[in-house]
Amino acid sequence: MKKVLLSFAFLLNTYVLLAQKDSLQLDENDKYVYYKVSDTQILADTVYQRAWQFAKGLADAGKPTAGNADKAFHVSSKFLVYSGTSLIRKESGQIKYTLNFQAADGKYRYKISSFIFTPYVRDRFGNMVPVAGIEVPLENMGVKYGQKNLNACLDQVAEYALNLSARLKQAVDRKKDTVAPVKIKKVNTGNW
Repeated sequence: MKKVLLSFAFLLNTYVLLAQKDSLQLDENDKYVYYKVSDTQILADTVYQRAWQFAKGLADAGKPTAGNADKAFHVSSKFLVYSGTSLIRKESGQIKYTLNFQAADGKYRYKISSFIFTPYVRDRFGNMVPVAGIEVPLENMGVKYGQKNLNACLDQVAEYALNLSARLKQAVDRKKDTVAPVKIKKVNTGNW
């Protein structure tokens, strides 16, 4: 019975990991993208303002930039990717990306794209720092660093994109949480 449960758990974890990699797609220019269209009951102006506030928290070099279309913007940011096992993990590099967002009445769409990998190297003080002048598009990473590193990086990019998507959806669809007042149980210390 233990073997059956362990094998089932292993298959379930494998399925989840494969599902993450499948969330990244190739667009018409053979670039990796995460693209999603979501429906909402909120007005486009409100959706745009909420997404703008969310994107201001992502931006490394300032606020988002307005796009060409109405109620659209784009913002660039970055995140770290790791290599190694869970005990001896280290930063293998950083991924820069661009988030493009557009709102309309009843729906909004966003695309996370332009993934660029910058490798990290250990400096003389033992810190992991970016290698100056080397930036590799994620599509070309398999040629330069091997398929194993590309697959590990794609898994982490897909996981980050799913996480960013969930955070963006929560920021756009935020509902005021109603906090019920906590009833305080009073104890009468005069009675034993």
